[in-house]
Amino acid sequence: MGPLEAPALMAIPASAALVFLPFVLPLCFYVAFTDMREMRITNQAVLALLAVFVLVAPFLLPLPVYGWQLVQMVVMLVIGILLNMGGAMGAGDSKFLAAAAPYVMVQDIKIVVVILAANMLAAVATHSLAKHTPLRALAPHWASWEQKNKRFPMGLSLAGSLAIYLILGAIYGQ
Repeated sequence: MGPLEAPALMAIPASAALVFLPFVLPLCFYVAFTDMREMRITNQAVLALLAVFVLVAPFLLPLPVYGWQLVQMVVMLVIGILLNMGGAMGAGDSKFLAAAAPYVMVQDIKIVVVILAANMLAAVATHSLAKHTPLRALAPHWASWEQKNKRFPMGLSLAGSLAIYLILGAIYGQ
């Protein structure tokens, strides 16, 4: 390790995170935006996120790791479906979680939970601040402003968390 290199604190290969970022960041922005505007995460965005992993990851990860990452996707899809059936999560959120799961190394799960928790708090605070201030006038017709019954555009936090994880992985990954 050179004098300017950061120590590897994450299991994701830094080179993989760097290659994923230009493809995944625009999708994350799109998911956050559409979830705030329409209270939905589109199937096209979820499929695009999955397609990036399926098509790019075989060139970045050893085949056994690639396979296990896809298994994570299936596990998260089943968990997401169960949470959706129980009313704890929207269908788009469940599908996004499943499509995002392969990007996360299982060894980094503690880091991801911290990122997600902090990002959820920040997203709720920021969205609430914008909703109840003149900032709301910048996007007056967003569906997320009018939600009742504890509905929140989780795509804002989920997509933001994936983006933050990959950015940190590019800096602190192996």
